[in-house]
Amino acid sequence: MSRNKVTAALAAAALLALTGCGANAGASSASGNDFPKKGKTIDLIVAFSSGGAVDTAARLVQPVLEKELGTNVEVINKPGAGGQIGYTQLTGAKPDGYTIGATGSPSVVVSPLDPARGAKYTRSSFQPLGRQVIDPAVIAVQPDSPYKTLKELLDAVKAKPKSLTASTTGLQTGEHFALAQIQETTGAEFAPVHFSEGASQATTAFLGKHVDVLVANVSDVTDLTKQNKARVLGIMTAERSPSLPDVPTFKESGYEVEAGTARGYSAPAGLPDAVAKKLEAAFQKAIEDPEVVKKMNDLGLQTSYLSGKDYETFWAGQEADFKKVLPLVQKKD
Repeated sequence: MSRNKVTAALAAAALLALTGCGANAGASSASGNDFPKKGKTIDLIVAFSSGGAVDTAARLVQPVLEKELGTNVEVINKPGAGGQIGYTQLTGAKPDGYTIGATGSPSVVVSPLDPARGAKYTRSSFQPLGRQVIDPAVIAVQPDSPYKTLKELLDAVKAKPKSLTASTTGLQTGEHFALAQIQETTGAEFAPVHFSEGASQATTAFLGKHVDVLVANVSDVTDLTKQNKARVLGIMTAERSPSLPDVPTFKESGYEVEAGTARGYSAPAGLPDAVAKKLEAAFQKAIEDPEVVKKMNDLGLQTSYLSGKDYETFWAGQEADFKKVLPLVQKKD
């Protein structure tokens, strides 16, 4: 064989090898088998401000996720519009696993159901990765409030509708739905004040006595009660909370009201299967980590893990339930 033919053959072989490697690398990348790439950070978007229960839970799982995934996970707060700003950024990201987010209902479930909200996402825009907690709703007043029991508070508001202001973390959020459920069940109509940046903003307003009543979750008031900065009058769940054992449930006080917030983690829909499996496995490890569970319990957050598939089923059920009561919060504000 001539030197020219040998050179041409070697060049062709090299080109074929490069082409083959390129194709295989592309396939590997598309399938997500090489996820996560070493040194590439994963962004975990929290749609509320720092200091609230959603943010705290995300920061507790963060180090375990980093250990399981072998790369940095950065918590990024994108508060506003009752979570809608953060959810918009999450669902608008590329579904490659490098952008994930905390998702809490009812905000993430309800915002796309109301056309007036103008949400650019629907439930199908999210790929659930796992549920972490269910956080029951509570109603609290100032320690020096004249209202010592839930009945006294509700009777006063029934006698004079909208005479007392009550906090929410935004329009059509868990607290807003809780107020609507209280009104529907008991006839007591509070005047809602929406703090769209989250629980920490609402709590600050309550502590500054800018609102009369704090409607929040168990996790938001556990420390406040220990510090005698709030008197919790009722918890909206079937059973008393281990974190607030002395606080009666609404049912015990004669009111059939149950409300709360479910929180978990999701990604933009369309993740490669390999990426989804790695993220789901990492979240299960992080959520069920004994140290994380203990710290969550200390904060009044009871871990209630569901897999990505089961979280998706739970989410769909919530959507059906919230559709029924949506008119109650649409009539307000």
